[in-house]
Amino acid sequence: MIWHKKNKKAKEKWITEEERLSIIEKSSKQVSRGVFFATVIIITSFLPVFLLTGQEGKMFHPMAYTKTFILIVDALLVLTLAPVLISFFMKGKFRPDSANPVNRFLERIYTPVIQSVMKWRKTTLAINILALLVSIPLLRSLGTEFMPPLDEQSILFMPVTLPDVSNSEMKRILQVQDKIIKSVPEVDKVLGKAGRASTATDNSPISMIETIIMLKPHKEWREGITKAKIINELDAKLQIPGVVNGWTQPIINRINMLSTGIRTDVGVKIYGQYLDTIAVVSERVKTALEGTAGIADLYVEPITGGKYLAIDTRRADLGRYGLSVDDVNQTVETALGGAPIGQTVEGRQRFSINVRLAQDYRNSVDNIKRIPLRSAAFGEVPLSAVADVKFEDGPPMINSENALLRGAVLFNVRDRDLGSTVKEAIEKLNQQKGILPAGYFLEWSGQYESLIRGQQTLMWIAPIVLVIIFFSLYFAFHSIREAFLSLITVQFALIGGAYIIYFWGVNLSVAVAVCFIALFGIAVETGIVMVIYLNDAMHQLIKRKGNSSEAITREDLREYVIQGAAKRLRPKIMTVCVSLFGLVPVLWATGVGTDVMKPVVLPMIGGVFTSAIHILLVTPLIFLMAKEYELKKYGKLEVYDVHH
Repeated sequence: MIWHKKNKKAKEKWITEEERLSIIEKSSKQVSRGVFFATVIIITSFLPVFLLTGQEGKMFHPMAYTKTFILIVDALLVLTLAPVLISFFMKGKFRPDSANPVNRFLERIYTPVIQSVMKWRKTTLAINILALLVSIPLLRSLGTEFMPPLDEQSILFMPVTLPDVSNSEMKRILQVQDKIIKSVPEVDKVLGKAGRASTATDNSPISMIETIIMLKPHKEWREGITKAKIINELDAKLQIPGVVNGWTQPIINRINMLSTGIRTDVGVKIYGQYLDTIAVVSERVKTALEGTAGIADLYVEPITGGKYLAIDTRRADLGRYGLSVDDVNQTVETALGGAPIGQTVEGRQRFSINVRLAQDYRNSVDNIKRIPLRSAAFGEVPLSAVADVKFEDGPPMINSENALLRGAVLFNVRDRDLGSTVKEAIEKLNQQKGILPAGYFLEWSGQYESLIRGQQTLMWIAPIVLVIIFFSLYFAFHSIREAFLSLITVQFALIGGAYIIYFWGVNLSVAVAVCFIALFGIAVETGIVMVIYLNDAMHQLIKRKGNSSEAITREDLREYVIQGAAKRLRPKIMTVCVSLFGLVPVLWATGVGTDVMKPVVLPMIGGVFTSAIHILLVTPLIFLMAKEYELKKYGKLEVYDVHH
């Protein structure tokens, strides 16, 4: 019994409940302020998204609102609920960080690396600055577009032909085209229409065909075939004289037509006072744009070439036969257009009954000339006896915008980015002389119009956002130096984003710009966490040795900076991994929409990776150099309390 008591381990002393709650309170104060302001910064970084208008605004506003409301609630929970939950669940005895095998493994790798960085200071900074400088020409060399194209799993074929084409000829062309399209193995269904639907919102002329081509699943395609190759194959097979082919997709086509009035990717609108002059200018613009790399399906929106049946009465002959102009108009209206004679009721529906001449009696000018008129004095008189009947040329459709007549030169962009294609086209037009007469002007429209609008909004609001982020960091740390130290990570987050989209072959777009905006907030958030722990290490150093240049050596500073960076490595890695683990699976995703999502998440993946490397390696180095400067100049360290 005595031997058992001697060998029984004495009960280890542990902290009281009051001490435990006090530690939780201090720890919450240490990180809550930084996390709160990091949340504010992420919300602020989305300010440009809220200012986007038009199509890009409708696309990204829901995402911005959703993320903002989530972050607002998150900030409130960090300050209120999180400390309470910690006090409930974090009880008992806890092992130190060194007891965690993951933490030991990370420290074993990270500590020698950060020590080498501290030793090779100039080399480390030079590599980072060089990587940043190289990313600038990479970004400038990238193509630009409004939005990454969405593969809708279908094709919209929109050919146009001469404005005076007949209904029977248009029907024949439509049937021939559908038969040729269906002969391609990858095509599943074909549905074409010519002219307008029975709705006031569709103003398509009879000369324009819309054919929706539904494709089979990718697994049923021929080996090595792509959607672009299918379009090229169809375009080669559908070369019909007098028909200009156009290829797009159903959804994006409707969006373009509703937002800009242009049914192709890009359109050059010509404004003026006279349709004949607009037609001449349109042909000049088309000629100047021919041969430009990337321009496909180039054609002029028909302004002339429409056919009108003109019936000009001869008043002298009308008086000879005792007829009036009104008699001729009523007869022609009834014979060609039809006159209502009654109604038919079918259930709840009512239909008007119209009567007019049969098709065989009104399908040519000669037949129309023989339409009889009833004269009181001479009986039946043919229409040709009192009127001249002939076809006249005129505009098939009259378009106007802003109280000005408008024509358009339309084209799609293929095998090249939108921005550089339009830029080269603008340069070609500027080099041409005598294209525009006095009083006429051009306007670029379509997706290029949306691209320029989005770029202008982001360009003037981005500096304002950086200023707001800087002041938020200042309020978090109460130090301009510490705020600058956290903000500098934004520039280095560009490195990874620029490199990954360059080597992935992604064009810059409004969607990619929005992704970079989100990346800035994440990069600053991770930088705040690092600065908090580095400041905490300085507090421990001052508490142990005092705050003077006599008591603190350069080696002490180096030791405690490494300790602040390495001993709290796990929460920093967790902050980065949460972002990466949520984004990386998108790279392996398949299906509809992934071709849009990949360009959006790529900059964030690369930027989070490089900003994390910068924060883990370069931020402690810059922090150490700043503290060495303070110790040398002021004889003490300026340590800012970020706990309260």
